[in-house]
This record gives sequence, structure tokens and C-alpha cells, in this order.
Amino acid sequence: MRRDTFLFDLDGTLLDTLDDLTAATNAALRAYGCPPRTKEEVQGFVGNGIRLLLTRAAPGGEDNPHFSEIYDFFKTYYAVHCFDNTKPYPGIPEMLAGLKDRGCLVGVVSNKADFAVQELVSRFFPGLADGAAGEDEEGGVRKKPAPDLVYSVLKRLGSDPSRAVYVGDSEVDVQTAVNASLPCLSVTWGFKTREFLLSHGATALVSSPAEILRAAEEERGEG
Repeated sequence: MRRDTFLFDLDGTLLDTLDDLTAATNAALRAYGCPPRTKEEVQGFVGNGIRLLLTRAAPGGEDNPHFSEIYDFFKTYYAVHCFDNTKPYPGIPEMLAGLKDRGCLVGVVSNKADFAVQELVSRFFPGLADGAAGEDEEGGVRKKPAPDLVYSVLKRLGSDPSRAVYVGDSEVDVQTAVNASLPCLSVTWGFKTREFLLSHGATALVSSPAEILRAAEEERGEG
């Protein structure tokens, strides 16, 4: 069976969200007297959801006496400001449209809060994603690298792991693909370097969205 379903991580893979994540992190930290973090620090903190981002960013982590307030402040702030500077990486909308033109299914699987995933996908990729899911641990769905979100989106798409390819930019994505029994394409334009990805188990790297289209064509026997 050919693989005709492409599942994408969001932050660092489809969208450059780092400026807005940094702004929201620092707004929340400053509101409770904590020192701000640099963009480079926040880049190293992301990938495992909001709670772990703030655990890494806040002095004392979850033991910080204001951690709950920092967490709630971030969510409220980010809901309003997640579009301020966020944008697709070059070539991403065209690549997604190309997958759709080739009859592929497209899904988004993210550890970002689900409300933000739905907002960002609908704004930046209207009509290009067949299903998307973000963090919903309160609903019993484990975050990546657990395979739960992958399986949830595959179910929405009416697909299954034997038909799917996973695309992401981090070590979390590599492990997610392993846990879901999917081949993984690791992108080099995101939040992690090529060297970092290789040292964390990446086996197939792509340096441009066009390479993802070529992979889809090979699955169709067009390459």
C-alpha cells in the first residue's frame, strides 16, 4: 500500500512561531517578577507543550510559587497574540497544496494547545489540512512522543499507520514517529539543527518543502 497520508508537526515544521512563543513566555514571566528568556533559550524549551515550556522557562519550574498564574497568563496572552509575527516557512503553503493536488491526505499533529492549533491552521492553511489536533491531556490524550495524537488524527482522516508519513523538526517528532510505527521525514529549517537531529535518531532529512513533494511522488510511482 502506498503512503498517501502526510502528518505534520506545526511549530518549526509548518510555521515559524518562535517570536510569538518568546513574546508570550516573557510577558507571562514579567507579569510575576521573573527574568525574561532569550529567543534562543525559548527555542530550546519548545516541543513538549506549553506546560513543559514554562517549567523550563520559569525560575524553579513548577515549584515556582506563581507557576499556575504564569501558565494561565501565557495561555490567555498567546490566544490573543499567536498571529502577531507567526508565518509559514517559505514554500509550505505551496507544498501542502501540491500534496492535496496529488490526492494525499494532510493532517497536523502538535503539542501546542489545541485552541491555538485550530486557530493557526485555519488562518494560515485554509482548505489545506484535512484534520488537526493539539494537546488535550485533560481529555486523556497523551502528548507526543506518545502516539495518541497521531492515531487520533489518522482516525479523523480515515487513514491508518500503514498509509502515513510523519514530518517534524525535533527529537520529539522522531520519537513520535517511532512510537506510532511511521517513517519520519525530519526537516532542517525548523527549531533544531541537522546535527542535533542526526544525533537524536533522525534517518531521513529534508532541506526544502519541495523534497516532501518529491517523496509523495515517489510513493505514487511518479519519481
